[in-house]
Amino acid sequence: MPPLPSVIGVPARPTPKVPSHGSSLADRAYGQIKQLIFDFVLLPGDRFSESDLVDRLQVSRTPLRQALQRLQREGFLMVFPKSGWQVSPLDFEVFDQLYDFRVLLETHAVARLCEMEDRPVLKSLADTWLVSEADRHPVQAMVDRLDENFHSALVHAIGNDEMTRVHDDITERIRIIRRLDFTKTARVQATYDEHARIIRAITRRRVDEATRLLRAHIEQSKLEVRHITLDMLYQARNRSA
Repeated sequence: MPPLPSVIGVPARPTPKVPSHGSSLADRAYGQIKQLIFDFVLLPGDRFSESDLVDRLQVSRTPLRQALQRLQREGFLMVFPKSGWQVSPLDFEVFDQLYDFRVLLETHAVARLCEMEDRPVLKSLADTWLVSEADRHPVQAMVDRLDENFHSALVHAIGNDEMTRVHDDITERIRIIRRLDFTKTARVQATYDEHARIIRAITRRRVDEATRLLRAHIEQSKLEVRHITLDMLYQARNRSA
């Protein structure tokens, strides 16, 4: 299996993202619970008690509760007094809004990249995406990470810290549906083809073409999200088991 390539300016994907002060028990529990969600161990709509996670994570209740409350604030969990916790169900209206926001951020980044003189990120992206079909990554579960790195790299490359922060937050919030999208072989192949066209357009400084291709690419992903079903979630859980 080929290693997951890195991208200039973008660190290896933090799955899940843990802040720099993440040495505390609460931070570690936060990261572990989020990973359970991203790995489909806890599915949208699943209910659980604090006792369930105390045993699974081997952590005491106080740091666990702090981690759960943090995930609640971020929208990953819901709490029901006296009846426990629930993984937030998929909200397609919210996902639509996040994808629309992505379009604004990423098309702006692409337009800037078309104008910039120093663009080392393009070489790194080309090494990953401008490859023959035989050299494409064979593991579908890894392509979602490559895709995430691709889009993050476009935004990171223009050096706007605030845009990067917002885009990273959106990336985390759509991660679970992005992973489901890449369980389909046709979507994996289409992503390689579409990313290659976007990279070529940016390299040639064709602003209108690059932003049009990127917009269409994200809009297609947005449409695919609407096809996600509960059955797909359970299949993903079984594959991850």
